[in-house]
Amino acid sequence: MVRLWLSCFLLPALVVSVAANMPPTFLANMTAVILPEDLPVGAQAFWLVAQDQDNDNLTYGMSGSNAYFFTVTPYTGEVTLASPLDYETLYTFQVTISVSDGSNHRQKEMQVIVEDRNDNAPVFQNTAFSTSIDETLPVGSVVFSVLAQDKDTGSAGVVVYSIEKVIPSTGDSEHLFRILANGSIVLNGSLSYNNKSAFYQLELKACDMGGMFNNSFIVQCSAPVLLSISVVDQPDLDPQFVREFYSASVAEDAAKGTSVLKVEAVDGDKGINDPVIYSISNSTRPGWFDIGEDGVIRVNGSLDREELLEEGEEVQLQVTATETHLNIHGQEAKVSTWVTVSVTDVNDHIPEFYNCSLPACTFTPEEARVNFTGYVDEHASPRIPIDDLTMVVYDPDKGSNGTFLLSLEGADAEAFRVSPERAAGSAAAQVLVRSSTLVDYERQTVMTVQVVATDSVSQNFSVAMVTIHLRDINDHRPTFPQSLYDLTVPEHSATGYVVTSSIHATDPDTGAWGQITYSLLPGNGADLFQVDPVSGTVTVRNGKLLDRESQAVYYLTLQAMDGGNLSSSTTLQIHLLDINDNAPVVSGSYNIFVQEEEDDVSVIIQAHDNDEPGTNNSRLLFSLLPGPYNHNFSLDPDTGLLRNVGPLDREAIDPTLGGRIVLTVLVSDCGEPVLTTEVNVTITVEDINDNLPIFNQSSYNFTVKEEDPGVLVGVVKAWDADQTEANNRISFSLSGSGANNFMIRGLVLGAGWAEGYLWLPPDVSLDFEAESVFNLTVSAENPDPQGGETTVYVLVNVEDVNDNPPTLEGASLQGIRVAENGSQHGQVAVVVASDVDTKAQLEIQLVNILCTKAGLDVGSLCWDWFSVTPNGSVYINQSKAIDYEACDLVTLVVRACDLTTDAGFQAYSNNGSLFITIEDVNDNAPYFLPEDKTFVIIPELVLPNREVASVRARDDDSGNNGVILFSILQVDFISKDGATIPFQGFWISTSSEADVFTGSIQPVTSLDSTLQGTYQVTVQATDRPSVGPSLETTTTLNLFTVDQSYRVRLQFSTPREEVGANRQEINAALTQATRTTVYIVDIQDIDSAARARANSYLDAYFVFPNGTALTLDELSVIIRSDQDSLTQLLRLGLVVLGAQESQESDPLNQLISVIIGLGVALLLVLVIMTTAFVCVRKSYNRKLRAMKAAKEARNTAAGVMPSAPAIPGTNMYNTERANPMLNLPNKDLGLEYLSSSSDLDYVSLNSLDDNSVDVDKNSQEIKEQCHRPPPPGPDPEPLSAVLSGCQAGVSGQQLEELSYTNAGLDTTDL
Repeated sequence: MVRLWLSCFLLPALVVSVAANMPPTFLANMTAVILPEDLPVGAQAFWLVAQDQDNDNLTYGMSGSNAYFFTVTPYTGEVTLASPLDYETLYTFQVTISVSDGSNHRQKEMQVIVEDRNDNAPVFQNTAFSTSIDETLPVGSVVFSVLAQDKDTGSAGVVVYSIEKVIPSTGDSEHLFRILANGSIVLNGSLSYNNKSAFYQLELKACDMGGMFNNSFIVQCSAPVLLSISVVDQPDLDPQFVREFYSASVAEDAAKGTSVLKVEAVDGDKGINDPVIYSISNSTRPGWFDIGEDGVIRVNGSLDREELLEEGEEVQLQVTATETHLNIHGQEAKVSTWVTVSVTDVNDHIPEFYNCSLPACTFTPEEARVNFTGYVDEHASPRIPIDDLTMVVYDPDKGSNGTFLLSLEGADAEAFRVSPERAAGSAAAQVLVRSSTLVDYERQTVMTVQVVATDSVSQNFSVAMVTIHLRDINDHRPTFPQSLYDLTVPEHSATGYVVTSSIHATDPDTGAWGQITYSLLPGNGADLFQVDPVSGTVTVRNGKLLDRESQAVYYLTLQAMDGGNLSSSTTLQIHLLDINDNAPVVSGSYNIFVQEEEDDVSVIIQAHDNDEPGTNNSRLLFSLLPGPYNHNFSLDPDTGLLRNVGPLDREAIDPTLGGRIVLTVLVSDCGEPVLTTEVNVTITVEDINDNLPIFNQSSYNFTVKEEDPGVLVGVVKAWDADQTEANNRISFSLSGSGANNFMIRGLVLGAGWAEGYLWLPPDVSLDFEAESVFNLTVSAENPDPQGGETTVYVLVNVEDVNDNPPTLEGASLQGIRVAENGSQHGQVAVVVASDVDTKAQLEIQLVNILCTKAGLDVGSLCWDWFSVTPNGSVYINQSKAIDYEACDLVTLVVRACDLTTDAGFQAYSNNGSLFITIEDVNDNAPYFLPEDKTFVIIPELVLPNREVASVRARDDDSGNNGVILFSILQVDFISKDGATIPFQGFWISTSSEADVFTGSIQPVTSLDSTLQGTYQVTVQATDRPSVGPSLETTTTLNLFTVDQSYRVRLQFSTPREEVGANRQEINAALTQATRTTVYIVDIQDIDSAARARANSYLDAYFVFPNGTALTLDELSVIIRSDQDSLTQLLRLGLVVLGAQESQESDPLNQLISVIIGLGVALLLVLVIMTTAFVCVRKSYNRKLRAMKAAKEARNTAAGVMPSAPAIPGTNMYNTERANPMLNLPNKDLGLEYLSSSSDLDYVSLNSLDDNSVDVDKNSQEIKEQCHRPPPPGPDPEPLSAVLSGCQAGVSGQQLEELSYTNAGLDTTDL
């Protein structure tokens, strides 16, 4: 039985050894290679290494569609790069490698993975950027978004944006904008269209974060691009008045509608220039004035200056200018200013009487009276006022208009007089006793007078009745019939000569009170005359003393006293008679000053004659001697009273006399002979302003061009006949509609002549369109405030100049809508313009066309879609070319041009925009957006209704035409052996954000984790138009499954909680090192019984974009090659890498493994013994071939078998001359690659038993291991020795054996 089993084992081995040559085989790790894309052409890429049990000469080759990238040295297996690699074009591909020993040919698929390098600079997707933003855009708002893409991956593909320069380069614009990491440009400060710039230009640059290229770390940057930003003015400023202060004057009798003055305000927002509406928001006299849309303030009601006396005769108006549109805050934009209007006086009142006392009078209707009452004692002295009479006369007019005259009329007017006789404004009127004798209680107890107040200009008057009650007093005393008696006494009369006996007094009283006693009171002549006390006869006491030459007249006081001691007296004038012996004597000199027209000359020539009065000897006669002005005067011949005949006129006197008239008066007596005396009387007539200026024309008519400031409009001329400069000096003033647009300057020519030059102020130009004719009134007046004035009408015609630019009517610029794809034709709008000039010739011009899509400028795409004719008609040019998806808004920027505008004036209107909205038609099918994603199904992570893949799609149509609905048309599962199985286990949901629709693919139920392959999901995107058929498109997704065998476990020295807290950092470090997507499926603590130095573990999958995943060995190699990531992971607590199965083995599994290992070892011993037995019998030719192989081995070139440790993706290799990617055994973190077939038992510096990592000593200790002498053994077999010698010559160090020595194939006997 034992022999039978032995025959079964030995028979196959003998058959293979004897019957055929064994084919060569590639090493197990010859499955994939990683190469950098910047590997130079001609550089060594990797080696092809195969094993042949027969030690035959091997020939290497490469084939396939991508084999042109490499050149293979057939006999050595060296592979060099023949064509440049490009990660962005082809990041992975397969080649077929082959090896032949002359008899057998073997092929194998090798995966070539291209590693990305920083060989691309970021590229902006569009280089013509422009946008418009509102000046009120809040700080922090996104102004614009740019996109630059870098085809590289990792940090070399991360784009960083920067603003290199801002134009204009000012202090406030340097940091006005900032750019975010996503390319969004954000406003960093406030804008202002009026106070800052209205346009900015930003120079932008995009750079990547740097990466390796040609063995250097470099940063790639794009070419700079410019972003143009236009600031759009917003209504955020209030209007402003053109002038700070406005004032004007208007007569109080101005008719309703009379223009007073014009105010003007403009919009503070220069880019908008919104029209303003004027209103009177406040007034000290509401209703007196109103304001029109043109800003002209007009009289709206009756005016009364007298109501404004306490307000300075002025009306204050608050004028508010409000913009027609609301500002950005939804409020009215307005500004106010105060306008002062002075109301000038007109003589529209008559003086009136009031019962009050100044200054407490209020002149209200309640105080007005026409009847007054007063009291006075009888026989009161002259100038005594009437008691209890409170009379005030008031005329509210101003100046001469308010001057009035007071006089008395009525039956008793002679007994009284009024004071004052002339007054202005207001005056307290007093009635004074004029004649005491007429005020007699015994005659009448009540007296009445009429006080008349007459306006000095209009002569209108008012009358007040005054009733005066007389108070009786004790006045019954003796009275003489005369108060003066004229008596004569002959000169030198005898003593006792009776002068008079007929003078008697009477007394109404009776009894003792009526008895009268006469006496002469002491005085002049009392010693020359005497009176009888009872009879009253007057006689001469001493006649010798009566001398007329000493005293011609004696005045004696004769007193009569009644019994009550009441007395009265009379005067006795006693004249002494004499002869004519004296000439007349004139007293004093006569210089008289009178005002012309108003004052009269009334002077008595004082002359006397020492002869006896009343006789011809003392009688005087007056006369005027001949002279040039005697006819203007009269002289009373008896009294010498000189008076003027009619008013005196200064202008009738010779100007050389200076107004002086000299008259000669002759005085003569009537005696014999006649005696005379002469005297000169000088009368100076003072000039008054009694002549008004006279214009040399009855009216004037001038013409002036508009928009011509500071020019002379015309000249007026006037003359004043007054002789003094104070009264004939003329000044000119302007009034009338629009008078504030002109100024007049006077020029004195002399002799009463003056000229007035009518000018336009330097800062004022007329506007024909606003007002074409000005009716002005020029007043010529003297400086005297009481003087009058003369007016003349001046008509100023404004000559039109074509100076106004046309304006576009806003109603014609209302936006319109036009459907795309040839839906409309012909005229779609008409732009209308207007011009206020009389000779305007307008045409509409197209200034610019703006094409935008979703607010972004799309260039000149729409320029040929529409046209504008000179008459303003807007036509569709290319109806079929109109495409909503390319441009959804066309803005036609137009303006109006006046072809006849005069030189120097603006001929163009402000630009206007006609917005044409393009309406969408469902003419675009949905399209899927490219996704740079790999969708992987990991059994532990896939649950029902949890997303496993997604698609994104967009439809360029708008509205319902652009709404997308996703559906799954078909799902196929393709297994690894190529079999296709229909599958119904997925569904898709639809969501949207902005205009991008996302479809989320989710499993309906849990997936079968045993299925390994690819799910091919066909997704359809369909739009949903409101009208017409829908459009759809499809795409196919590949969902790769990952086997649980790729689950890798990483052990950490930190507890599970800390690993979970560091999960993101761990994930980032692993992603950076492996360039894969890391799926973490579990984090747990390690059982304390199995714990060495690790406290927790993390299970994860490392998946490439093509669906393949990393094994534990591959992960170990990659992590070791990235020292930065390794250091980071060690810092985070990583201590051990291992497969999940190796970490979870239990004693039963270990026992099973030991039994299986012993069985395999026993089988291997039997095979080796059988093979050795057969090989001993090989023929001599076989040995000769071995000798040739030894010779060929000696000729192998240096560098064929490098011995340095391998780094994936480079041309460096380990001792197996392969690029280890797959199926490597578990290693500790020292990452020592020890062949399982090696006879050397090297000790790991970072063994799993020690659970420690020592990176610093790693390199040194490995080098020491390489120099460890091999253990002693038998003499080497010749072929092995030759090969070993070649290897030593190349690397300079001893390499570990790649296989054991077969003694049956020994060549020592040769």
